[in-house]
Amino acid sequence: MIYVVKSGDTLQKISGETGVSVQKIAADNQLKYRDRLAPGQALLLRGTDGDKEQGMGAGFLTGGYAYPFIDPPVLEEALPALDEVLVFSYGFTFAGDLVPPRQEERWMLERAQSMGVRPWMVLTPFSSEGAFNNQLIRALVENSGMQERLIGQILSGMKEKGYRGLDIDFEYILPGNREQYAQFVGKVKEKLGPEGFPVTAAAAPKTSGQQKGILVEGVDYALLAEHADAVFLMTYEWGYTYGPPMAVAPLDKVREVVEYALTQMPPEKILLGIPNYGYDWTLPYERGITRAKTIGNEEAVEIAVENGVSIEYASVSESPWFTYRKNGMEHVVWFEDVRSIRAKWNLVREYGLSGARYWNLMRPFRANWLLIGPAKRGQGWKIPCRSPWKARAEWM
Repeated sequence: MIYVVKSGDTLQKISGETGVSVQKIAADNQLKYRDRLAPGQALLLRGTDGDKEQGMGAGFLTGGYAYPFIDPPVLEEALPALDEVLVFSYGFTFAGDLVPPRQEERWMLERAQSMGVRPWMVLTPFSSEGAFNNQLIRALVENSGMQERLIGQILSGMKEKGYRGLDIDFEYILPGNREQYAQFVGKVKEKLGPEGFPVTAAAAPKTSGQQKGILVEGVDYALLAEHADAVFLMTYEWGYTYGPPMAVAPLDKVREVVEYALTQMPPEKILLGIPNYGYDWTLPYERGITRAKTIGNEEAVEIAVENGVSIEYASVSESPWFTYRKNGMEHVVWFEDVRSIRAKWNLVREYGLSGARYWNLMRPFRANWLLIGPAKRGQGWKIPCRSPWKARAEWM
């Protein structure tokens, strides 16, 4: 169950009312402060048999993205709840040569495989400065020779390192390249599919085919679904570093994206994006000047506790938030907790989507992993087959 802290609550009081030990509440929620709670704070409460219970992710595909420099304990905390971990990321040059991550990633693959989790390669068109480069995308999708060279290196690299699937994350695609990009995804699938490697494509959130914007005009949901095994909807970043304060993934906005996507592709082709982070804005917000600080979800709760403020919960966006004052400055924080995560997984269930992926795994969020999946550490396991893509994933 999810318990929302009331004014005057203590862990001892909550334990007495629910029968869950203080130690277990503190451990499952990674509480930094046991003697102080914030009114409005959401706690995941599990009994002694909690590890045996089915989580919200049962029967659905669950994955998460991570850089190779992730802290090993943070990765290990998440792995038991995951079917796949997506290593971010591989790039490529204008010559079509595959570029590995700057940090060695083999340890991640070994750790994932030892726990029955499939490692996936992520391909991004990053420039040397580490930003998405749509000219690099353009060069690739307009040059068949460059494509053949890159796909060949991807296939050999996946086999050599033990990857089990490929996710293509191209952003800021030029509108004139939208069909060519989808065709490139299809060409990758044609080459990798017979070898047993599923291919997915990440896509910016859209609510109509006529939507304007540099992020969305080069993305065609129907074409991507036709050419990929599944499409990952990046349903987050409404609230973002340089934008005005608001929920990172407001449920009403996420629902709009899903409902549009369902007009373009079947539900079993859709993976929902879930953020594992929040933002702290200083006020007043000034466009072009204010820069929000990225924080972890558990860090957000600690900030509320340290400053003695209550956590609110927005009913429409299904997101927690609060304000506080520090060093003479007003702040507002939007983040995720087990209530907002439950709401997103309920959306996956409501529409019968294939599952969800988290961006990203870099920050601890133990209560989330306990909510979506029982502990499976050290066990190889399979999820129920709900689509041809999932069937192929299980054969792997």
